[in-house]
Amino acid sequence: FIVLRGLLNFPEFQQKVADIIRRFAAFEKNGTIPNMICGENDSNRDTSDAPLYLIIAVRDYIAETGNMKFLETDCGGRTLHDILCSIAKNYKQGTPNGIYMDKESCLIFSPSHFSWMDTNYPAGTPREGYPVEIQALWFAALEFLGEHDTARKVQESIEKLYFINNTVSDCLHCKSGTSAKLAIPDDHLRCNILTAVTFGAVRTREKQLKIIQETEKLLIPGAVRTLDDSDVVYALPIYHDGNLLNAPTHPYQGKYCGPEDTERKAAYHNGTVWCWPFPAYCEALFIAGGSSVRKRALTLLMSVVKYFEYGAAGQLPEVADGDAPHTPGGCPAQAWSLSEFYRVYGLLKIQNS
Repeated sequence: FIVLRGLLNFPEFQQKVADIIRRFAAFEKNGTIPNMICGENDSNRDTSDAPLYLIIAVRDYIAETGNMKFLETDCGGRTLHDILCSIAKNYKQGTPNGIYMDKESCLIFSPSHFSWMDTNYPAGTPREGYPVEIQALWFAALEFLGEHDTARKVQESIEKLYFINNTVSDCLHCKSGTSAKLAIPDDHLRCNILTAVTFGAVRTREKQLKIIQETEKLLIPGAVRTLDDSDVVYALPIYHDGNLLNAPTHPYQGKYCGPEDTERKAAYHNGTVWCWPFPAYCEALFIAGGSSVRKRALTLLMSVVKYFEYGAAGQLPEVADGDAPHTPGGCPAQAWSLSEFYRVYGLLKIQNS
């Protein structure tokens, strides 16, 4: 669904986008959709962001095409609109796989490894509790579905609970059943907080600028680190077969290499740079600064050129080392890396026309 947002920039792909949305939406069940589909096997539903990204993909499709009738599309006997409403309803009352809305804050509890940072065995970034990007997506989904009162409460809760002692928290950690206000906010600086700006969940200019100022520390040309290279108070131990793989109070790992289960998984979302979240920084910069910073944001976005010319020509990789010289790794041609570049490039170029 992240890829679909970028494909909408190209009219020749819009029908394909609609087909993919219909295909996945038909698998919706009690607020969940498959994390992946293997033939007709849709049993892997361990994801709290995918159903919300489905709503965002529909929102963006309608915004790009102007086709409001798309919501009336039949998806296996239900309309697309009915399916989106089912997701919101079940998020509020609780899904079979453990997702639910905290009634007081209206924030969404996410089980361990249900976000895009889903490395497991060993557990690299469990983030059980209230991950910030889930809340930003939830806010945007509620806004699109017209549930503005709940959306406002989500916005208020984000601005109150994720900005503590001059730090920007990535996740409010807790076990299921704990309210957001009693969860423990971490001091992990990650790129996820950018979604609070890009999805409109933080509209206070002071807090927007705080997010941009802090996440600037994560930038390298063309990509963004998944964790800052600094000490943390909220420890993040990573164990495999009883062996500690990292320094829990300095969990940053700057090299994505070595054996998968003992080295690469521990680094994957803990310092490794990714291309796909990088355009969100440029987008957030433009949202906060407006036309006066458009050229700066576009120039920064174009720093991906080094990856276009390295490795798979004309493509963008999945990841690279957090440490210089930031050698690419993982998939050499990653769809969402490329699609997010074109989505934000289109946004910034439109403002120049």
